[in-house]
Amino acid sequence: MSPTEAATPRRLVIVESPAKARKIAGYLGDGYDVEASVGHIRDLPQPSELPADMKKGPYGKFAVDVNDGFEPYYRVYPDKKKKVTELKKLLKDADELLLATDNDREGEAIAWHLLQVLSPKVPVKRMVFGEITKDAITRALENTRDLDTSLVDAQETRRILDRLYGYEVSPVLWRKVGPGLSAGRVQSVGVRLVVERERERMAFRSAAYWDLTASVTPTTDHQPFTARLVAVDGDKVATGRDFDDRGALKSPAKATALDEATVRSLAGALETAPVGTLGVKSLETKPYKRRPAAPFTTSTLQQEAGRKLRLSARATMSTAQSLYENGYITYMRTDSPQLSGQAINAARRQASELYGGEFVPEKPRVYQGKDKNAQEAHEAIRPAGDQFQTPAQVAGKLHGNEFRLYDLIWKRTVASQMADARGSTASARLSALLDIEGNRRSVELAASGTVITFRGFLAAYEEGRDAARYEDGDKDSESRLPELTEGQKLDVLVVNPDGHETSPPPRYTEASLVKALEELGIGRPSTYASTISTIQDRGYVRNRGNALVPSWVAFSVIRLLEEHFARFVNYRFTAEMEDDLDTIADGRSDRANWLHDFYFGRDGSETFGLKEVVDSLGDIDARALNSIEIADGITLRVGRYGPYLELAGEDGAARRVSVPDELSPDELTADKARELVEKQADGDRELGTDPETGRTIVSKSGRFGPYVTEVIPDDDAAASKPDGAAKTSAAQTGAKSGAKSGTKKTAKKEKPRTASLFKSMDPATVTLDQALKLLSQPRVVGTDPESGDPITAQNGRYGPYLKKGTDSRSLTEEEQIFDITLDEALKIYAEPKRRGRQAAAPLRELGTDPASEKPVVVKDGRFGPYVTDGETNATLRKADSVDDVTLERAAELLAEKRAKAPAKKKPAAKKKPAAKKKSATKK
Repeated sequence: MSPTEAATPRRLVIVESPAKARKIAGYLGDGYDVEASVGHIRDLPQPSELPADMKKGPYGKFAVDVNDGFEPYYRVYPDKKKKVTELKKLLKDADELLLATDNDREGEAIAWHLLQVLSPKVPVKRMVFGEITKDAITRALENTRDLDTSLVDAQETRRILDRLYGYEVSPVLWRKVGPGLSAGRVQSVGVRLVVERERERMAFRSAAYWDLTASVTPTTDHQPFTARLVAVDGDKVATGRDFDDRGALKSPAKATALDEATVRSLAGALETAPVGTLGVKSLETKPYKRRPAAPFTTSTLQQEAGRKLRLSARATMSTAQSLYENGYITYMRTDSPQLSGQAINAARRQASELYGGEFVPEKPRVYQGKDKNAQEAHEAIRPAGDQFQTPAQVAGKLHGNEFRLYDLIWKRTVASQMADARGSTASARLSALLDIEGNRRSVELAASGTVITFRGFLAAYEEGRDAARYEDGDKDSESRLPELTEGQKLDVLVVNPDGHETSPPPRYTEASLVKALEELGIGRPSTYASTISTIQDRGYVRNRGNALVPSWVAFSVIRLLEEHFARFVNYRFTAEMEDDLDTIADGRSDRANWLHDFYFGRDGSETFGLKEVVDSLGDIDARALNSIEIADGITLRVGRYGPYLELAGEDGAARRVSVPDELSPDELTADKARELVEKQADGDRELGTDPETGRTIVSKSGRFGPYVTEVIPDDDAAASKPDGAAKTSAAQTGAKSGAKSGTKKTAKKEKPRTASLFKSMDPATVTLDQALKLLSQPRVVGTDPESGDPITAQNGRYGPYLKKGTDSRSLTEEEQIFDITLDEALKIYAEPKRRGRQAAAPLRELGTDPASEKPVVVKDGRFGPYVTDGETNATLRKADSVDDVTLERAAELLAEKRAKAPAKKKPAAKKKPAAKKKSATKK
């Protein structure tokens, strides 16, 4: 080794992800070892995972000592021990450690945890950057800093806060609502927003109103335009926004609701009136100007990707992470809409080159964030580099959602530095005096149009909008009004009377929920994706198209929290907590003191802390909590196996009717509840008697849908016991089994035959013949002439299928069970078997997992698509698609699955030789 080589220092650079490590290593070159921690290396363990000597100590409940400064106990993830060993080995040969994790609170916390576990004896520097380009990495090396302990404190506080909140409140939900539920500082507030919107929809009562539109034209040039009725006899005509949610006019003195007869008479009179009856009453023209939207922050990116690309918040962040780590965009977790000077110049230069110099304003645009406490990376999400790559330039490198998201980010960034769109907006009021059955009635119509004379930034990009409750007059229109003058006479071409019903408030989508959380100041935008995924995974909300529909379980959970933890799901309180956490990040507040006030309550204050609230809960009526009155005598109950309707029978016994899974809460009206009750009666509908057995056949509705079954009388059940088992004496049973004297051995009761209804069958109309055919399954189709094996057809857990010995083949329709012939069955068996135990080919190959170093593929399984490295399987989440899942996302899912895997059981201790029997008397 030469003296020069010996003197060259070795630097260990640690980042979070393998993709980021590979990209950065290419820029740093020799002298640097770049390794990935693959996310967090340690966290608070479950209490059950604590060392035995700590389980009964102060850390036993939370893995946090609440009585000693809220000191946490951290444990290295079992699947990260190998990685920690690798990093320690590399550190031994290093002369300097560079912690290059993300430039936000979580990245700072990961760096701190690495520092605590690795205990380096060499100089340590914090290296931060907002994009992964050669210039950015070079600048980061030249401008390293120390670890920001205030940011670490803020992140640790969040983690401990979430542990305290979840571990105190969640057990209350388990006991009073159901197992497997969870509460969280942000997730519970998110669920409350969705539930409150559904309550508004449930309370909503529609109102009918009528109006009319007319196609009119000046008598001079015959250019038609559309006008809408706005007033009759000087009174404003009511539109949807004039009604409240109970279907009543908010202010009857200010607006009048027209009925169908009135509007049709007005329409007939207007359409048949002489030319010139309708004239221009007034005109108003205003200049039109529209500014471009600010560059993307984490929140606005999630909203716009949801609106325009139909991506979930989780899919948006996963895709953005991949784009960032591969050097295409800047860091994707940011509250700031600001652009750096280099980015502004790049955007202006590109806008000028692509659209022309007149599309770029004289001065650069500067955007300010709404959040005074923006603490994340200090630049907006934009294309990386000082010279942006256009979508055309990356088209061959990016595909699917990655290309679509990059295209969106590029357009928004370039448009943000372009000129305003300009034009003019004209508004006209038209009036007429109509003769209706001898009565003179005045009507006014309104028309407007916007003419855009210079498109400006609209040439590159236009921001999307969430669905609005009232659309009339809200949307920008580029329709053009003809040249008009006051007093000008108009010709009415066509009049269209139109009836409407008011609309309930729209449900939240992921985009609009993200927007609501941000506007309320709840949580941080960087956590919204995981928050929404959590409430979906817990079953609190489900997607219907893009809309978020709450479950009945969510209603019970929110009711409990509102009644017993009101302060902790209060929007203002949750937002103020966020402000408090920001003061810790700024170094203005002490972590331990703040946690003490939150958990134990502030000294001298009448406001209780979380512990005091939990300790003083008292009795909670779980039955009342899980009950909602739907109609007189009909109550919805949230049970362990799902929601059901309960009504009192004539004999006083409660009857139950299941609620279809696809029925949303706002659709379960009193009329719908009565319909379900009439349809399902008390869950049983007697169909008749089986002529062979003499048993009654009934139709029922169960947890997994409607089915038919037979009723076995008690005497039949007793008679079915072998050799008078019902009368076997206790002594005989005990002698045969060696059980204690007096213990009875009960024979198994005969199980009734059951069969699910086909999807095409209605439990209200299913017949006895159909039921008997269903109960006769499996049906023998015939015998295979070659093997002699019988072929049967039946319905199973995964649909209809044929069976011959151990060989099963799927059928396409349930009706084939009774219709398929032997020849048709033999043809199916003659085809190669495509499913079953044969290994299916992978849907995609993703690359090598950085943790297990084994190839990762996407496969299709019984419960949907999943990723696997051959040892660990992880099901794709709702937001992950087979076509777009990345290696990094797959590695994240596999790491989560490994971390959740149960610890390997220790081998059972060898049994000691049996000791000689001693007297039962203690010495």
